[in-house]
Amino acid sequence: MISTALPAGPSFCASSRVFRGAVAVLALICLAACSGKPRDTGAEAEARQIALLTAEIQALGPNVDPDEAARAARLAFSHTRQLAIEYQIEDSPLVHNSKVNLGIKPRGLCWHWAEDMEKRLARERFRTLDLHRAIANHDKQLLIEHSTTIVSAKGSAWDDGVVLDPWRWGGKLFWAKVVEDKRYDWWERSDVFAWKRARNEAEARREAWKYE
Repeated sequence: MISTALPAGPSFCASSRVFRGAVAVLALICLAACSGKPRDTGAEAEARQIALLTAEIQALGPNVDPDEAARAARLAFSHTRQLAIEYQIEDSPLVHNSKVNLGIKPRGLCWHWAEDMEKRLARERFRTLDLHRAIANHDKQLLIEHSTTIVSAKGSAWDDGVVLDPWRWGGKLFWAKVVEDKRYDWWERSDVFAWKRARNEAEARREAWKYE
């Protein structure tokens, strides 16, 4: 998901810039099907998913507290529902993005979801879990930059963790191990920021050389 500057909020999915033109909005509507489909919904289906996510988080390390794993899983789902209401989600992710950028909807870009999910989980002050932020597609010219929250065992590498991505399915939580999420090539956020700084510095040098 494309970006050209060090993000305060990355690119189309992570920027508050006004979206350019009705034609582009229509293009997003056509692309909305690319967002994928959520797992089965409903109370029973969600309860099963919470149980599965609890087991996945607990399996991240031998020292992960089972109660913390269960709490993190429950919150990931319940906070996704709450944010979907707050963001006024009525459309697919890409269409909703266009509405946010046009000022029609208040919030709901991918980095909003990631930021608000991370903040809510951080309030729990987990002793055996760490939270991370990751970004994908920052280096892809034809794809929209994407952000997510990741939960890992305390002290473990971020890419040994589990992706918690409410944006992808438009307010229905997607989760998977980082290494099993085949749709995105995730980078740790600080590494993306460093990559963008280096790119911008190189571009600035090239511009300066034109006038020497």
